[in-house]
Amino acid sequence: MADIKQTAKLAKQISSFAEAHGGAEGQIAYLGQKGARIVLVGEDGEWGDLVAPTYALAEEAVKQSGITVHEDFDGDFASKVRTGPYEWTRMAGIQLGGPKPR
Repeated sequence: MADIKQTAKLAKQISSFAEAHGGAEGQIAYLGQKGARIVLVGEDGEWGDLVAPTYALAEEAVKQSGITVHEDFDGDFASKVRTGPYEWTRMAGIQLGGPKPR
């Protein structure tokens, strides 16, 4: 019963993200014992993620939401992500001459 509720909750969150951003696509990444990460990229370039307790639950939630799922986070899919100063600082900005973290 808990899995059904968790799946429905995740599917609703995914659908809400897609609705707020003109549609969305996703990718599921296995996190080991922590479960699976669902990375979402909206049609407007905004992105976010959710964590599911299992990979199977993540797959079912994505299926229920009806978004397109990619095997990998690369190529055309990755190029849709719009990043700003925060992301550059947190990911690679320091090495590339971006703003220093505060």
